[in-house]
Amino acid sequence: MSARLKVAIIGPGNIGTDLMIKVMRNSQHLEMGAMVGVDPASEGLQRAARLGVATTAQGLDGLLALDIFPDIDIVFDATSAGAHARHNEVLQQHGVQVIDLTPAAIGPYVIPAINLEAENASNMNMVTCGGQATIPIVAAVSRVAKVYYGEIVASISSKSAGPGTRANIDEFTETTRAAIEKLGGAQRGKAIIVLNPAEPPLIMRDTVFVLSEPADQAAVERSIEQMVASVQAYVPGYRLKQRVQFDVVPPEAPLNIPGLGLRHGLKTSVFLEVEGAAHYLPAYAGNLDIMTSAALACADMMARRRIAAGIARGLKEAA
Repeated sequence: MSARLKVAIIGPGNIGTDLMIKVMRNSQHLEMGAMVGVDPASEGLQRAARLGVATTAQGLDGLLALDIFPDIDIVFDATSAGAHARHNEVLQQHGVQVIDLTPAAIGPYVIPAINLEAENASNMNMVTCGGQATIPIVAAVSRVAKVYYGEIVASISSKSAGPGTRANIDEFTETTRAAIEKLGGAQRGKAIIVLNPAEPPLIMRDTVFVLSEPADQAAVERSIEQMVASVQAYVPGYRLKQRVQFDVVPPEAPLNIPGLGLRHGLKTSVFLEVEGAAHYLPAYAGNLDIMTSAALACADMMARRRIAAGIARGLKEAA
């Protein structure tokens, strides 16, 4: 088996183009096979063609018709939640691994710092940019204490929110909320996204509020710092903006958590920022960079597994 697997990207917008650059520059196990769009004048399609990548402006049907399609092992879908359902259905019929960068959430949620090594589904959902940035923090608290409630606020530059993001705001909040509970371990979750129109554009900022049972503050802080280091392994611009903040909520003055009732314990507040690597997008677009970086980490892991399995089969047949 080849030391690299060929991938295709559906959606030549900002996310798809940045992902293409990351595959070509940073991946150890992947190589670009095709870029897929619907607009022949798309800047992303034109850039891909200049870089020698096969392109089609006929959408998924065009990808299926390309000579290179039989060699495609992994497809990244960077379109929309609505379009992803058909894309996934067709690609699964062809046995293609799908990495979903939309909020469709057909497959299991995957955040590399939390569950990448344990996941092996044929469709993997990258949650949302806000989820990739904040849910690791909720999970870090969950490693130390039971989490009653996790709330995240993702603030991104309006300029880094393309038409896909804007069309999927409802899906963003619902998918992120569900992943706060599923991967973060919170009993209840809430997600808010803010599109900031400030000029010059501001870097992505994220705030995480967690209410947990009483816990050792030093242990919680250590767990969060370890989780931040794990995310930085594939998103170098991910960092704490300031030290973790703690407030003790006493039993005599509990907080009312919708759906759970009155709870007391430890409130943990974490303030993050995400600076993009500026491979294609500007550095302030950390919200897009963390999605493409997470997707690349996911696909590289899948490729590594498949290559290793192919080598193992080859050795077995040779014996």
